[in-house]
Amino acid sequence: MDEVLQTLWKTIEDRKANPKAGSYTASLFEAGLPRIAQKVGEEAVETAVAALSEGDDRVVYEMADLVYHCMVLLAAKGLAWCDIEAELARRFK
Repeated sequence: MDEVLQTLWKTIEDRKANPKAGSYTASLFEAGLPRIAQKVGEEAVETAVAALSEGDDRVVYEMADLVYHCMVLLAAKGLAWCDIEAELARRFK
C-alpha cells in the first residue's frame, strides 16, 4: 500500500477505535453504515459529474473524497484496503 494510503488507513482505524471529538471520520462511524454508504454514493456521483463537466483538478479532488469514504466504508465493515488489492490481483492473474 502506498505510504499516503497507509497513513490514511491508520488514521481511519484509529478514529474507529478511539473516537475523537470533532473528528469527521469518528462522526461517520458514529452515524453508522447507512450514512457511510450514503457518502460513498454521493462522492461517486460527484466524481462522475466532475469527470463529465469539470476540470481535471476537480476530478482529482472528488476522486480523493471517494477513495477516503470507500476506505471508511471498508473499515466500518471490518474489511481492509488489502482486501481490495487482493481482489484486483486475483482479477489480473
